[in-house]
Amino acid sequence: MLKTISEVSLARDLVKCQSVTPKDDGAINVVAKNLKKLGFKCQIMEFQEKGTAKIKNLYAKIGKESPNLCFAGHTDVVPVGDLKSWTVNPFGGVIKNQKLIGRGVSDMKGSISCFVAAVSEFLKRNKKLKGSISFLITGDEETVAINGTQKVVEKLIQKKEKIDFCIVGEPTNENRLGEMIKIGRRGSMTGHLTILGTQGHVAYPHTSNNPSTIIVDVLNKIKNLKLDRGNKDFEPSNLEVTKITIDNTADNIIPAEAKASFNIRFNNLHTSSSLKKKLNRIFSSITQKSKANYKIKYHVSGESFLTKPNKTVYMIKSVIKKSTKISPVLSTTGGTSDARFIKKIAPCIEFGLIAKTIHQVDEMARISDLKKLKNIYLDILVNYFK
Repeated sequence: MLKTISEVSLARDLVKCQSVTPKDDGAINVVAKNLKKLGFKCQIMEFQEKGTAKIKNLYAKIGKESPNLCFAGHTDVVPVGDLKSWTVNPFGGVIKNQKLIGRGVSDMKGSISCFVAAVSEFLKRNKKLKGSISFLITGDEETVAINGTQKVVEKLIQKKEKIDFCIVGEPTNENRLGEMIKIGRRGSMTGHLTILGTQGHVAYPHTSNNPSTIIVDVLNKIKNLKLDRGNKDFEPSNLEVTKITIDNTADNIIPAEAKASFNIRFNNLHTSSSLKKKLNRIFSSITQKSKANYKIKYHVSGESFLTKPNKTVYMIKSVIKKSTKISPVLSTTGGTSDARFIKKIAPCIEFGLIAKTIHQVDEMARISDLKKLKNIYLDILVNYFK
């Protein structure tokens, strides 16, 4: 007889895996082992691009028919920071004052545990599954995300694997479980700009071309760009300068070059291509007037996307409201997530634990929230496969 899996026990087991990105430390195998007990066919997918760490990923599935409801998440976690500031071992799986404390418990090993526990209970109640359930779990989300979900999605496309809807277990709530469902995210693009001037003596500025002055003009121009005012689905796009670097060890030399980095979080009124064109026109205009040159290198983490609310989204919202007595806001705020890759093959939403302590010392999840989240996922399964 099929046994149900405890969300708290599984969360503790996962927290004990010191899977500080890109290290796995057995976390993916812990998930796979529990899913195999439930009858899932588990595929371990490992990817490694040149100059990066090899990453272990999992795609697991039970059932062959449509619709395919997918649960997605990541087992890698950020470093613990100042270990002495923690009140418990961050990888000890310690429960204290009805809270499970540990690195990654909210972001997002707790949600993965609730996924698995909910599915175990659902399958125990429903011997004949009218559809299929899948898991897409990666060990590469917290940093560059090159060898994780992005690669798995590419492989699923090659295999013509169909996912009809996906729930990503990112911690979407700020203070209370039930506050927010993410139905999209702004895009993210980083630019690395170099202004090439002419080196010289500060006493003879007319014989040089100071790139420091030019880069200040450029950064002032792009920072004051009014990209948009936002729309009904997204907040305004914003550009933030993140680095200014001038490698100069002397105070009496005009440097030959100046560098800066910036990041743009952009809504669906733009694409990365349209923004590049806009920015490049500014760089060209200012450097030409200043008789200098520039180099720019862009890295696009993801385009903006939106899952337009449909009956599944509204069903999930109703389930959450029934459980928490809170009507969740449908939001697109925050940073990026792996939903930016999954949206290529399926509509997806994000809903998980509370984000208040993620990436902090003594990251924690209340035991009551873990149990409640498991029941929410269970009710979603029941309603989805009616």
